[in-house]
Amino acid sequence: MSAEALFPSIPAHWKLTTLGELAKASGGGIQTGPFGSQLHASDYVNNGIPSIMPKNISVDSILTDDIARVSSEDITRLSKYKVHTGDIIYSRRGDVEKCARITQEENGWLCGTGCLRVRVFPGEVSTEYLHAYLCHPNVREWIVRHAVGATMPNLNTSILSALPVIVPSKSEMEQIGSSWLSISEKILINHQINQTLEQIAQALFKSWFVDFEPVKAKIAALKAGGSEEDALLAAMQAISGTSLFDADASAAGAAEQLARLQAKQPRKYAELRATAEMFPSTMQESELGEIPEGWDIQQIGEILDRLKPKKRYTKKQVTPTGQTPVFEQGSDILLGFHNGIPGFIATSEDPAFIFGDHTCIIHLSCQNFDVSQNVIPLKGKVRSTMWTYYALQGKQTFQDYRRHWAELVVKPVIYPPNALCKQFSETINSSIRLKEQLDQEAKSLSEIRDLLLPKLLSGQLSVSGTANCVPEVEEVTDV
Repeated sequence: MSAEALFPSIPAHWKLTTLGELAKASGGGIQTGPFGSQLHASDYVNNGIPSIMPKNISVDSILTDDIARVSSEDITRLSKYKVHTGDIIYSRRGDVEKCARITQEENGWLCGTGCLRVRVFPGEVSTEYLHAYLCHPNVREWIVRHAVGATMPNLNTSILSALPVIVPSKSEMEQIGSSWLSISEKILINHQINQTLEQIAQALFKSWFVDFEPVKAKIAALKAGGSEEDALLAAMQAISGTSLFDADASAAGAAEQLARLQAKQPRKYAELRATAEMFPSTMQESELGEIPEGWDIQQIGEILDRLKPKKRYTKKQVTPTGQTPVFEQGSDILLGFHNGIPGFIATSEDPAFIFGDHTCIIHLSCQNFDVSQNVIPLKGKVRSTMWTYYALQGKQTFQDYRRHWAELVVKPVIYPPNALCKQFSETINSSIRLKEQLDQEAKSLSEIRDLLLPKLLSGQLSVSGTANCVPEVEEVTDV
């Protein structure tokens, strides 16, 4: 398919070329990452330079969660595969239509096994524009159509080299790239805020249900000769996560500062005290070691309510935008959308979550959703779904080429009292609602970006400026 077929109404003064010709003319090229014989699984290290894998490729950024790393010696040995700012990375297999642009943050990292690197030096074309162009739905469809493989799409340098590319004038190209980038940066900021909110929720869960900090604070206070009230004050300090009083303050000083909190913020004080009272002041032995007195151990399968999907969606049955998200088990979580009746109802007050049988990925949803193959939708059976979701995190280790559900459900988990699990869910609920709001905003921005891009690349619209990270556009009357 030619560029004219991809974009039949492009302005006459825009140039037509191919990605391979563009890369070559700029002094760049299209390069595969190292093969498995050059970089083995045993070469990866805990602390080193990141190696970008297909699972790390996202349209908005390079995903760094669980990213592989290699030593500086291997980076030197494989220096021809390093990425530079402006490079564009594709996956060679699977979800081949997605690509990510390398920023200064990833400069010098490795283009890992299973990836392709497109390098076009700035000059004739800006890399911001090129990334926007390659993310256009028509271009992504071209990639999928030309990828080889009966069961799994495969991409190679020849296919990418033949990809038709249109090149606007320098000023138009800069406008399109800037428009794309401004919206993408806002989406990325939302994602980063959500990551922080998630880290806070995980830290609170760890404090209460893994490290037992409120319980240990009570035990320490009593061991030091303090009263039950002193133990309660210590637990309140541990729960608050802030310095309500100095670590070396006397019990009287701590009580005084808490009295001020009670006077200024009586509701917060009452909630803090009530939560502290829920934690015991002794520990007991269990099959998982010492746990708080009165807490139990359950198999994970006993605390989960597995939901049954009415329908499982495929890539061909979803669209880039829509009302109901469809979750997959890949790193992006989102397969696409549909506009039919959702199979699963979820809200911030009554959420649900998924478990990827092959990947062990879990994802909490506070909005209605559906799922694709090998995705298991879940809710908490007796304890709150929010608590159950966090209780499952990290319980199942990913292993290649196998299902994990059967291994997960027989594993033991510490099972606190229902009231405490409910209190945890209520404590983080405001953060979850904010996350949901930011996710919805990012979705809307993504839809605006995807709707705007085809018009910009067809020459129907030109960018006159930006406001609030959303481009202002005006109709082009002289094309």
